[in-house]
Amino acid sequence: MSLELDPARAAAPPRSAATLVLLRDAGGGVEIFCVQRSRESSFMGGAVVFPGGKVEASDRAPGWEDVARFPAEMPAAWRDSDADARAAFVAACRETLEEACIMHALPPISHERAIGLRASAGRSPLEDLLRGESLRLDAAALVPFARWITPAAESRRFDTRFFLARCPDGQEGAHDLRETVRSFWASAADILARFDAGEVTLFPPTHRTLEILAGARDVEEALAIGRAACLDPICPQLVEHADAAGPTLALVLPGDPEHDVRERRVPGGSRYVLRGTAWRSEDAPGA
Repeated sequence: MSLELDPARAAAPPRSAATLVLLRDAGGGVEIFCVQRSRESSFMGGAVVFPGGKVEASDRAPGWEDVARFPAEMPAAWRDSDADARAAFVAACRETLEEACIMHALPPISHERAIGLRASAGRSPLEDLLRGESLRLDAAALVPFARWITPAAESRRFDTRFFLARCPDGQEGAHDLRETVRSFWASAADILARFDAGEVTLFPPTHRTLEILAGARDVEEALAIGRAACLDPICPQLVEHADAAGPTLALVLPGDPEHDVRERRVPGGSRYVLRGTAWRSEDAPGA
């Protein structure tokens, strides 16, 4: 369930990926849709994550301009490649349909129709399916939230754009029973409490996202947090960590005294320290 970190490893180029944090109002707070990855998965097996995955070649097809509604402008921090940024919007939506059975579409669709689209998506490109169903992908419903890049010390690296979005009305979500084995809606505070109790596995990007969203009173406030977030890349760096508990490893974030990037790009602890088998959010010793 851990990362495969080797400080001597030569950095591999990261693959583009995308993930979508789905939100809904519930009982005076916000619930978030999560899936648990299969323990057989080669990357983050068994962990609780948000729906997402690699950007595929089909996500970059020029035809998406005709069958999707995109934001008027790509985020400034992602303008290194508008094509890559648009593909990330598509990938986040496609992977969410595949892993969560939730689709942002115009006109809006029902849970039952999302089930049918997911079943058909295994046989035909999503772009063709939407065109045949007279639907458009509502990529503009997604709010860019963060960009996490897997540490250079990890062999399987991803450059992952995180998005927030309100779950479409009438869609409940369902995991796929292949890459994911369980799904649930829960508040960020509840998921973090399960992590603290050792009941679920969370990796730093997921944990930090939940920490940031835990204080939101409703979905609109959570989306406002997303719109104000820094979108500059967050690439943790592996260092040795020593304190009264003994030597261990830490993944330091931008702004930590031991990170090459001096400015903070995300609120919260400046590093994740390996305590047993879990990465715990902490500040640098003496901070």
